[in-house]
Amino acid sequence: MGNVGLLFVGAVLFINGMLLLGKVDGKAAAVFNLFVGALQVLTPTYLIIAAAGDPIKILAVSGIYLFGFTYLYVGIGLLADLDTTGVGYYSLFVAVAALGYSFVNFHVLKDYPFGVIWLYWAFLWFLFFLLLGLKWDSLTTYTGYVTAIEGWVTGAIPAGLLLSGYWKHPTETAIALAVFGVVVFAALWPLTRNSRKPAPAAPEAGTVGAPT
Repeated sequence: MGNVGLLFVGAVLFINGMLLLGKVDGKAAAVFNLFVGALQVLTPTYLIIAAAGDPIKILAVSGIYLFGFTYLYVGIGLLADLDTTGVGYYSLFVAVAALGYSFVNFHVLKDYPFGVIWLYWAFLWFLFFLLLGLKWDSLTTYTGYVTAIEGWVTGAIPAGLLLSGYWKHPTETAIALAVFGVVVFAALWPLTRNSRKPAPAAPEAGTVGAPT
């Protein structure tokens, strides 16, 4: 069930990336954020109940709420034309929490690919903090591309591989994800740093994300 939710996390990150790049209307994106946000709140609730008190299982799915509430906040903010600072500073909280979940995946769950993916999400949500909380509008284009790319790399592709049984070779996958992220996001910076797009009326956070 968590893997299905991850697929739609990929979709909402892609949509929100296109929103930041000026390709999607804000209210149109808001509706999809509400759909995915609701899914990402219901999914961990069900999984926690089904875990029957198992602390490791509960820990593994608890981070999904971070992203579910992000998408609900984004959707409502876009529809109500709210100031972006609330979601911006909430995104800082998510970014810090994501570092903790990365540590948990590396050292407790031994899920190395998702240890790296949580680092992706920490980076992305920190960009949301800079863009939406601190109003660094010059980051709009860069953040839009990072968001759209992470929709595929941390959401849609892992979900597809997990659902089809092809999510294998965890150490090699983690290394490939780490190298891809460093190379691509570093290369994007000089290509987008001179762009100036106005920040949207409400945050465009997509995970993890959400996690599985």
